[in-house]
Amino acid sequence: MGRIFNVSADCKPKLHYMVNIDDRLRQIKNMVDKGQYFTMNRARQYGKTTTLHALEHLLKSEYVVISLDFQMLSAESFKTERNFIESFSGEILDRIEDIHDIPEEVLTELEGISHGSRQYGKLSVLLRCLSKWCCFSAKKVILIIDEVDGASNYPVFLDFLAQLRGYYIARDKKATFHSVILAGVYDIKNLKDKFVDEHRLNSPWNIAADFDIDMSLTEAGIAGMLQDYEQDHHTGMKIEEIAGLIHVYTSGYPFLVSRICKLLDEKVAGSKEFPDEKAAWTKDGFLAAVRILLTEENTLFESLDNKLIDYPELKQMLEELLLDGRTIEYVPGDIGIRVASMFGFITIENQLVNVSNRIFETRLYNGFLAERSRQNKFLQNVVTEKNQFIAAGQLDMELVIQKFVDYYSDIFGTYNEQFLEDHGRSLFLLYLKPIINGRGNYYVEARTRSNRRTDIVVDYCGQQHIVELKVWHGEEYNRKGEQQLVDYLESYHVKQGYLISFNFNKKKEIGVRWKEVEGKRILEAVV
Repeated sequence: MGRIFNVSADCKPKLHYMVNIDDRLRQIKNMVDKGQYFTMNRARQYGKTTTLHALEHLLKSEYVVISLDFQMLSAESFKTERNFIESFSGEILDRIEDIHDIPEEVLTELEGISHGSRQYGKLSVLLRCLSKWCCFSAKKVILIIDEVDGASNYPVFLDFLAQLRGYYIARDKKATFHSVILAGVYDIKNLKDKFVDEHRLNSPWNIAADFDIDMSLTEAGIAGMLQDYEQDHHTGMKIEEIAGLIHVYTSGYPFLVSRICKLLDEKVAGSKEFPDEKAAWTKDGFLAAVRILLTEENTLFESLDNKLIDYPELKQMLEELLLDGRTIEYVPGDIGIRVASMFGFITIENQLVNVSNRIFETRLYNGFLAERSRQNKFLQNVVTEKNQFIAAGQLDMELVIQKFVDYYSDIFGTYNEQFLEDHGRSLFLLYLKPIINGRGNYYVEARTRSNRRTDIVVDYCGQQHIVELKVWHGEEYNRKGEQQLVDYLESYHVKQGYLISFNFNKKKEIGVRWKEVEGKRILEAVV
């Protein structure tokens, strides 16, 4: 059986198509070589486990590597000190075939601890045993623990970290691990946020070095993976183009990269519209995969949805950022921003908050718009009359704009200026989404998303439509908007675009008109 694209658990080179992460591994090994303790904290399904397994394989020639996975421990294992040390030592013993440099005395003590012998019933005894191992070993010893998040709810784990910290501080006097790597979503340095006890206000892991290594997948790396696939399947795809599209939409988020590829390979190829792999691995096939992805439920999206429920301030911030076009500056220590970054919702660029990738952004838009649409009579006619906007299988964007102007003026013409300025973009997206649903995609250009300007790109059956939304601020500002749209159309190699102005001048002329600007046709609409 040939390799497949994998989105479940870790990736294995012999079974799965993978992006080469050798450069990432070299950077992490450099931290290990320096003897650093650190947390590999990244959002869910960001390739942490795959990276750890590859790192373990790389380190084994130079180090003794103790690699554990706390998913293998039950909640009962963390309830008492004795339970923890028995389970911890038992996990090491289960991996003993992979560890070839363990002193006999240490092995005997670990067996005693795992069996619950009375003389071995303290956490301090386990740490002394591990210290003895580090002292006697011919090679330096590395400890790697994956999936530490669940353990962070238990005081015994904090005590374990505190004792590791103590050994680290006294490493010139006591033998200890050369390097310790903990992996999870949470930054262990911030565990103090989860406890209110006064004696736990200080982080037990404040010795950790910053882990600033980029774990997103590069466009070149994605292209390399697709090249491997192409050698097996001979689709004739334009590798650089498809890799570029995948990276633009995902920003290299590992799960999303693999999921799109898996959908192309297993869902799009062989469908009615794309009968074989050659038809599927095209731009149109890619957009079809994106449509499937945005409408499916998967473990990553479910996790993100739950975070919006668990952290209302996170949801409010994202709604303000996306629907209201607010500029949100990065403020160190802001809990909402820290949570959003930790869970992978956002990135910080030039001290400003941005949603981390186009897939997340569109899905968040869809979710927020769905909540608003259920209470909005604006959509009633759109849903029932959506077929009028499709002619010969293509979207009639001119008619979409014309009807939007009519509906908007009828329903919202009497609303105050601030309401329309804040909600104009969401009203247009509410109007547009049911029309293109099932056949088209849309996304909002983050670089133009402000109260004064928003660019929306609509992909429908192979055609792209560029729509700019802006608040009217006079003729001069309007001419600048036209020029910006012309430049944007040029970059997309599109001959015509659409400009919607929300004009609050009482003497405004509502309606639409075609205008030619520097060889581009622009439909200008005023509402």
